[in-house]
Amino acid sequence: MNDKELLMWLEKATSGDESAFQLVYQATHQDIYRTVAFLVFNKQDIEDIVNEVYVGMWRSFHAYDPNRPFRYWLHGITVRQVQDWKRKAWRRIRLFERNRQMTCEQYEWTDKAVLQSEMQHELSSHVLKLSYKLRVVVILRYFHDYALEEIADLLQIPVGTVKSRNHLALKQLRKRFEMMGGDAYVH
Repeated sequence: MNDKELLMWLEKATSGDESAFQLVYQATHQDIYRTVAFLVFNKQDIEDIVNEVYVGMWRSFHAYDPNRPFRYWLHGITVRQVQDWKRKAWRRIRLFERNRQMTCEQYEWTDKAVLQSEMQHELSSHVLKLSYKLRVVVILRYFHDYALEEIADLLQIPVGTVKSRNHLALKQLRKRFEMMGGDAYVH
């Protein structure tokens, strides 16, 4: 479904049409879930954040500029929700988080569409090891094909900072591939 169709359904949804909201949700959920899953590791937190994205979308639709792509706007809400969650999580100490760290339990991905091939799996594991600031730039740049200027706008940081984070992320990914004996050509 393209942005114009989504916008039409979202307008109907804001006037109370529940089935229209369901269509918008179904058309965007997998993409939003995948984006959040790359930025957050705990499955329950992923679900909570995705739900908050749609609540945020509902609340802020009045501020949407129809001259801009809908998915771009929705990805902005997604990134801000992840950042808010990280800020809140940083402030509170959660027992299950400490327990997870002590047992070094690793969570496995359930979205098979993301990790279809061994190379994708290897690349994803390396991307997940990047710091959040680098990882969010890589996800937006290479998984969602946003321009550096768009990423800067979404993250509300200077373009130079985005370029620097992108460069540093690629450098770290190349280094990790070289250490693993893999093809170090990451561009």
